[in-house]
Amino acid sequence: LHIRATVTVLKALRGGSSVLVLPVSLAVGHQYSSMGTQPILCGSIPGLVPKQLRFCRNYVEIMPSVAEGVKIGIQECQHQFRGRRWNCTTINDNLAIFGPVLDKATRESAFVHAIASAGVAFAVTRACAEGSATICGCDTRHKGPPGEGWKWGGCSEDVEFGSMVSREFADARENRPDARSAMNRHNNEAGRMSLSDNMFLKCKCHGLSGSCEVKTCWWSQPDFRVIGDYMKDKYDSASEMVVEKHKESRGWVETLRPKYNYFKPPTERDLVYYEGSPNFCDPNPETGSFGTRDRICNLTSHGIDGCDLLCCGRGHNTRTEKRKEKCHCIFHWCCYVSCQECVRVYDVHTCK
Repeated sequence: LHIRATVTVLKALRGGSSVLVLPVSLAVGHQYSSMGTQPILCGSIPGLVPKQLRFCRNYVEIMPSVAEGVKIGIQECQHQFRGRRWNCTTINDNLAIFGPVLDKATRESAFVHAIASAGVAFAVTRACAEGSATICGCDTRHKGPPGEGWKWGGCSEDVEFGSMVSREFADARENRPDARSAMNRHNNEAGRMSLSDNMFLKCKCHGLSGSCEVKTCWWSQPDFRVIGDYMKDKYDSASEMVVEKHKESRGWVETLRPKYNYFKPPTERDLVYYEGSPNFCDPNPETGSFGTRDRICNLTSHGIDGCDLLCCGRGHNTRTEKRKEKCHCIFHWCCYVSCQECVRVYDVHTCK
């Protein structure tokens, strides 16, 4: 049984002429539950370029973490965009898991590549620290002197190794001298850098009765939600670029430069794009837009999740919905909570 059989399917994050091929289960649920319990046959995964195939064979024991990383990246994308016209919808049984949405070099494409690359680095780094793989472990290189009142201990997470795995595998196809490959490489690296930028010291106290006579600390990655929030800010402030062609010894090479000189140029940590996004208001199979009809909207919000903007001015429908919830909860000494079950009525607003 291999990575494509029932547990995990090979999918692709397609972007124009460039395809970021990564193993991922888009069921994002029950189909993924047994991932890692079966051997992976790298040669049976369709679509891998030679460099990815060699990488898979050399690092086969961390390939389940690579797949897990893409999964959490997609889940985070769907959380961050849950109230927007494009909500990171995926398509089952399709190698282009987002459909044609990523064919263009839009800011949505920039975010997906960044969050998926960050997810791979995150999952591999966490797996190494947990001892899931024998080829990697804790980071012993960047500890430095201890601080006042604490000493080094535990297992510092080796984000450099996780980023290396993401870079070698995810960027394997981004080797063409065109603008899209340049954009994807930049955004992939921006996603990975978000991990090192958000590392923090995690500490544990030791002593009698919870006293802090001795405190040990180690470098840790934050919760991936922190990375998602960070990258969503980068999406909102992404820099629009223009494509320039240069004649070099190897032929024509495309590079990117900022479109507007009066804005601060993007750093290596910022997201970049060079094509505009569709409005995602109406279904359009050519752009991959599903439209916003029947999407739940927030009647009281003036933001993009509000009924005015999310429904693109078409108006909304309202229905009542009954939900059973726990209520009148009482804490009993000691130690349990008893609750009653109440039926409450809610108004649900959906776009026309």
